[in-house]
Amino acid sequence: MNSTLARADSRPASQRVVITGLGVFSSIGTGVAEFTEGLRTGRSNVAPITAFDTSGFEYANGAEVAGFEPEKWIHHSPVKELGRATQFSVAAARMAVEDAGLADEDLRGLRGQISIGTTDGESRDADTLVAQRVAGDPQRVDRALARRLGVNGLSAAVAREFSLTDVEALTLGTACSAGNYSVGNGFDAIRVGDADFALCGGADAICLKNFVSFYRLGTVAPDVCRPFDKDRRGLINSEGAGVVMLESLESALARGARIYSEVLGYGLSCDAHHPAVPDQSSVARCMTSALENAGVAPHEVDLISAHGTGTKANDTTEARAIRDIYDNLPPRTISLKSMLGHAMGAASALATIACSLAITHGFIPPTINHVETDPECEIDCVPNESVPADLRIVQNNGLAFGGNNSVVVLGRHDKEAR
Repeated sequence: MNSTLARADSRPASQRVVITGLGVFSSIGTGVAEFTEGLRTGRSNVAPITAFDTSGFEYANGAEVAGFEPEKWIHHSPVKELGRATQFSVAAARMAVEDAGLADEDLRGLRGQISIGTTDGESRDADTLVAQRVAGDPQRVDRALARRLGVNGLSAAVAREFSLTDVEALTLGTACSAGNYSVGNGFDAIRVGDADFALCGGADAICLKNFVSFYRLGTVAPDVCRPFDKDRRGLINSEGAGVVMLESLESALARGARIYSEVLGYGLSCDAHHPAVPDQSSVARCMTSALENAGVAPHEVDLISAHGTGTKANDTTEARAIRDIYDNLPPRTISLKSMLGHAMGAASALATIACSLAITHGFIPPTINHVETDPECEIDCVPNESVPADLRIVQNNGLAFGGNNSVVVLGRHDKEAR
């Protein structure tokens, strides 16, 4: 395979990008320790949705973040002026910075990038505004809620929280692959010397607009998410945030930082084939691009974290694309959404964190709720129980409506990693 970039271990340390901090708010756990335990044990907290009135729906299960206390993590911003997705974003960034062993003043004066992906932004507040207008005077608008709607707030609020002035703050709206797009952005910025650090990831809050959209498409599961199972019936809406601290290997080694994983490369594709139906050739092209960018051959990949939504179309198309790239001999291929639900713009960011933890701790999280693999998928999805594994290279797939696909390749940082 010809690589557009040199293999990671042949690049100068200043051009190698590593993950040194993790910030995670998810339905199965908050923080590194709790999230890791949730992944190991195959935890799931799917329950009836409480965020909005679900009257009239035949079923309405979701995976919400319980007990979220933004004040514990947001120290320098007016919490009540931030919508829930922005609160998730800032809190996860704060957690990632602290997990990386850094203080606010360590970041000030450095060139940085803040890149947060999302599907719905603050649509939860928009739901409330719509309901208020329908129920009352259409000329009256809750100005406080309206001020929270700007999607740029998800990244700008992070910069304000840390009083950062020399940063590029981007909010990416590439839907369910947005977290991977953000990690790719940060990877490029550090690799070419445009940034000294990057806070990258995704955030979304469960909302009525999103739930109804998927419900009307017939892609919401009535009970739980069963990716790759022959009886799968759809996804489970969820929420949360995942943010990672990226810096050069040179920087991490100089300050003695803990390294969870190395970002080896990434790939993008945007086919515009159909608003909601995935295109197999585009998914395959995205994976090929990522592997080439990372300088990795397919046989070197030890694990794939699939997009794995649990819908008929996604799972079959993705599995076939994987088999095409891996000559019908793919590595173990799991779906974290069986546990986490589909956290939309946060989904692939949470998966980046899960993959980094799997590499660090030497295990493969399971695909839960699994009974029998669909013959049209033909993969080993590590059903129901995690397994120990020596993981060197992991591929993380993020696929989105409109053909906005992004794949990130992560590696273990040690002399034997490649």
